[in-house]
Formats: sequence, structure tokens, C-alpha cells
Amino acid sequence: MILLRKILFPLAFLYWLITYIRNWLYDKGICKSSSFDIPIIAVGNLSVGGTGKTPQIEYLIRLLSDNYKVAVLSRGYKRATKGFILADENATASSIGDEPFQFYSKFPYIQVAVDANRKNGIENLLQLPNKPDVILLDDAYQHRKVKAGFYILLTAYDDLFCDDYILPFGNLREPSSGKKRADMIIVTKCPNDLSEIAQLKIREKLNVKQQVFFTTIQYDDFVFGNDSQLLVSEIQSESKVLVAGIAKPKLFFDFLKSEKDDTLVFPDHHHFSKQDCEQILAKANGRKIITTEKDFVRLNGLLPKAQLFYLPIKSTFLNTNIDKTIEDYVGQSARNS
Repeated sequence: MILLRKILFPLAFLYWLITYIRNWLYDKGICKSSSFDIPIIAVGNLSVGGTGKTPQIEYLIRLLSDNYKVAVLSRGYKRATKGFILADENATASSIGDEPFQFYSKFPYIQVAVDANRKNGIENLLQLPNKPDVILLDDAYQHRKVKAGFYILLTAYDDLFCDDYILPFGNLREPSSGKKRADMIIVTKCPNDLSEIAQLKIREKLNVKQQVFFTTIQYDDFVFGNDSQLLVSEIQSESKVLVAGIAKPKLFFDFLKSEKDDTLVFPDHHHFSKQDCEQILAKANGRKIITTEKDFVRLNGLLPKAQLFYLPIKSTFLNTNIDKTIEDYVGQSARNS
């Protein structure tokens, strides 16, 4: 691994230079960013995947949807379609992507749209008869053609951006100096008992001027299938198969796994084939199959309903939360629009 990193270092320097120049052009206004007269919150990260963007978007949906018409706009990673699509009853994980389909299935009262061109996506949303009051941009921190009104930068507790390196030497999509664009930084996937002293040390390590918040993953008390739900406490000791196709499945496995369990790991956003399903069923051999919420939207309908269950998660803040900061931004922006 050390040798491979040394080999990739020249490519990493070139990638760093390209992304640095690109950001500089946008920062100086040479490359233009489009702004809109509507509250827009962008949630993203500096690294490649695994920081918990989906639970954070869901947190914002729950926070804002009682008082505002909320829309979520994503690029729809690995979908089989192109262009702007507004999710409706015909939407599938294949047509709009697994995460947007999860948002649509879980929060049917909001608008969910996909478009790789975020500017075009926003313009289409604003042309709807029932246009949104606030738009949440999923995974759009590097999408500089649109200037959001508020940027939330996520970094995982066990993989802080300040400890990482630029691609392909490391996992950063852009230099860590990109942290300056954030209005707020959230350290995700923290231990439940992370002390205030430990939080202070992380703030110092990140070396940022913005507010820094800390969240932990909270798992549901139940796993859910199409027609039933089971207590986690009852199935944790039961022999089962755990299936994950997410960037960092360790927390999921650690929470559910017993010595009698088998695990199967697939790539992030994996499209499960017939052969994959046959492999899962052979491994399960009649046992229950527990997967993540994001994987469930892709596996649902491909495996027997009686065997397939998923474990929901939520993002929970330690000590203080972001509610007032977000509500103040959205409220002020909405009044001024």
C-alpha cells in the first residue's frame, strides 16, 4: 500500500492542481455560479462516500417539512436514466437512484427530483405549479455551478478530512482548503459517549472557524419487512445473514452481528444481479436476511418478502443540534425571497 501511494503521488498532485485551479476560478468569479431566490441547503463532503449524507438529509427533511414545502434534489447516482426526473408513483431505485428513491418512499409528502445538472434541476423545480419553499441539495458540495445559500460539510469521526489526502493518493475529492466554503461542519458517526474534551480536540484538529457539531448513528429498535417488523433485541442473537452494499458497513455489522451470522459485502450503490440474489439466498439457506435501508430499496422484490428486512438509522446530535441555525437561515431567506 505504501508503494502504491508513492506511485500514485504524481497523479494526486495533478488532481490537486486541477481542483485547486477550478475552485480558484469560481472563488474569483471567473467561472460563474448561479444563485436563486429561494433557500437552498447543500449537504456534502470533501471525501468519497461514507460520511452519512443520507441520514443528514433525512434529519433536515424532518426539521423543515412541518413548516415548509421541501424538495430534495440529487444527481441520482448510478440510475438508468438521464436528465431531470421528478419522482412519482412510477419511480424506482433504477430510474432515480437508490437514495432519492429512499427519500421518496419514506417521505411521500415532499418533492424528490434528480438531475446531474443541479442548475437545470432547480429551474425545473421552480417551474412546478406547487414549487418548493426550500431545496436540499444532496451531495452537491463540489457542484459549484450553483451557489447554495447554506453549505453543510460532513466528515466522519474515524476518517476526518484533515487526516486524508487528495485522490488517488487518498480519498479527498478536493483539497482540504475547500472546508472554507462551509457554513457549518458536522462530524458524523461519533461514539455515543464522545466527551466534550474529545470534541474540543477534534475542533482544534480540524482547524476551522465555523461551528462544528457532532452526531452519532442511532439505530431503530425494529427491523422492517414489507409486511412485518421484528424487535432488534429478538433477532440479534438469532442466526441470520447480513447484507450491505454501502461505503462503510462496519457500524451496521457491529450493531447486529452475532457469532452465528454470515455477512455479505457488495460495492456502494451496487445493482444486485440474479447471480447476487442466488448467492444471498444460498448463504441464507432459509434464514432471515437483514440489510441496510439503502440496500433494501434495491433488493426489495428480488428476494422473498418473508426473509428480507432492513434496519433504519437516524442521525442524532450530541449535546447541541443545528435546528435553530437552519431554521433561522431558512426563515430569513424565505422572507427575503
